[in-house]
Amino acid sequence: MTDRDLEQRAPANAAPLPERSRTGPHPPQTPAQRLARFYEALAPANLAALDALYAPGARFKDPFNEVTGTAAIRRIFAHMFATTDAPRFVVTDCIEQGEQAMLGWEFHFVLRGRALIVRGVTHLRFDADGRVVLHRDYWDAAEELYEQLPLLGGVMRLIKRRLSASLERP
Repeated sequence: MTDRDLEQRAPANAAPLPERSRTGPHPPQTPAQRLARFYEALAPANLAALDALYAPGARFKDPFNEVTGTAAIRRIFAHMFATTDAPRFVVTDCIEQGEQAMLGWEFHFVLRGRALIVRGVTHLRFDADGRVVLHRDYWDAAEELYEQLPLLGGVMRLIKRRLSASLERP
């Protein structure tokens, strides 16, 4: 099936498929697509590549960290590799608008022998060169992580039940 066939089958309001690259069969990637591919292949050996994808003064924030600069961002991911087993990201969605994007993702990892998945989204802003200047992760640490842990999980689920607006309670 050709690109033209796909475009003819697409809804009227769908964006056209990107032009094919002159250097190969793949279309040129947007900054968000490049970053998504990088995170899906993230490994300790390629952490230095962050410098090409992030501006020197990039800001990074997640539920546990708030840092500025590529060296500090690299340390966060180095810590992730040091404290979890088999960590990997799966990017599930990429929504782009101008100089910003949202990536939906799943973070798969093993902690103390238990396989876990955290789901979240990342808000990104890019500079004129396509490098990240803002990386803000949003995910629910209570639901996605704490409730999955043996001792803390029971307490978190109890609190959640107590605060729930469930119709089953008087």
